[in-house]
Amino acid sequence: MAKAAPKKSTEELYAWDAEKRGSGLLLCGVDEAGRGPLAGDVYAAAVILDPSKPLIAGLNDSKKMTEKKRESLFAEVQSACLAYCVASATVAEIEELNILGATMLAMQRAVAGLSVQPQLVLVDGNRLPQLTMPAETVVKGDATSASIAAASILAKVSRDRTLYALDEQYPQYGFAKHKGYGTKAHCEAILQYGPCPAHRPSFLRKLYQKHENENN
Repeated sequence: MAKAAPKKSTEELYAWDAEKRGSGLLLCGVDEAGRGPLAGDVYAAAVILDPSKPLIAGLNDSKKMTEKKRESLFAEVQSACLAYCVASATVAEIEELNILGATMLAMQRAVAGLSVQPQLVLVDGNRLPQLTMPAETVVKGDATSASIAAASILAKVSRDRTLYALDEQYPQYGFAKHKGYGTKAHCEAILQYGPCPAHRPSFLRKLYQKHENENN
């Protein structure tokens, strides 16, 4: 089995951005949160870090951080930006467009919502949304670029906060614990109580099919 690439330091992420920025290109990082869960909107964030601000200590891929660490960096990321925007696509839009289409829509909304227009947009992953300015994909971008890592934190924390609100509204599903992902407890709750309006119907088909097969 191949070894995972060593985690890059915060300084290395900033250095990567600095090289990409060159002589002063206005750089924007974009990342999403919530493509895989069975419930909730899909979120995206767009971030233009201010090169004149000090680096954010501990900034890195949000998936490699504890929830507490992401929360602690959320306000720091916001204050270190020239501009940022968090946007989402609804469950209805996920059902209409499919999850990829809805993710691209959320990313478009995040970039469009920036108060400053970037000159180059760096998007985590291998698919680009349709944008009006130059853009590039960066595979594993949240572990490569400081701008994308910052966007990953804003997107992830924003989405998690909405799942806490959903947990208060629909406590029977345990959204605060699993954030909408298809854990055993979550699947059992769906089968027991049925879905709520926050669930993505197209994402539940396999669950129902498996349950039906097991009971036939």
